[in-house]
Amino acid sequence: MNDVSALSVVLADDHAIVREGIAALCETKLALRVVGQCADGIAAMELIRSLKPDVAIVDLNMPRLHGLELIRKVRQENAHTKLIVLSISRDQKTVLEALRSGASAYLLKDGPSRHLSEAITHALDGGVYVSPLVEASRLFGPTGKGRSEDPFEGLSSREFEVFTLLVDGLRTKEIAERLDISPKTVDSYRASLMRKLDIHDVAGLVKFAIQRNLISV
Repeated sequence: MNDVSALSVVLADDHAIVREGIAALCETKLALRVVGQCADGIAAMELIRSLKPDVAIVDLNMPRLHGLELIRKVRQENAHTKLIVLSISRDQKTVLEALRSGASAYLLKDGPSRHLSEAITHALDGGVYVSPLVEASRLFGPTGKGRSEDPFEGLSSREFEVFTLLVDGLRTKEIAERLDISPKTVDSYRASLMRKLDIHDVAGLVKFAIQRNLISV
């Protein structure tokens, strides 16, 4: 099993106080080397590309490039860096989309510091780590007829990304820039996800997200 000490780490979170707290934890308690910090997805991509850290700890809802897009791009270019998501969202769909995109671990921001050490160790050993605070049995349980169908689970990865950005209050142009797609494509995904959820305006999407504890209020 790998020793987490002396590993290089890049941190990406748009909240400075969170980022600085994680950096202090990494350097003082885990003996990790924080080689770069940033507040948005594009900057994170550039840091990971140039520094090639052992580990990148990233939030999902960052400006300029969505966290899931960042994870996919890193996986396409860089097989070395292990990606660890640190998020407030604990719903099944968010966790699965992060793992499907190529994250090696999914942690919750309200979890204990030991989870980060455990996640890094699992990731370096080639495994996948999900916070014990998430109901992992529901993530990897049976699918199909034995399980009730949830239209939210039926959203595609792109539809899910557009959904998360819509409920965050972003406009079509901003979503297009963050996902690196055209505004017309965003509108198509928006119409599709609303049809699947049978919700017909952004206010309804926000209400749905609150009911599912997908966003904090």
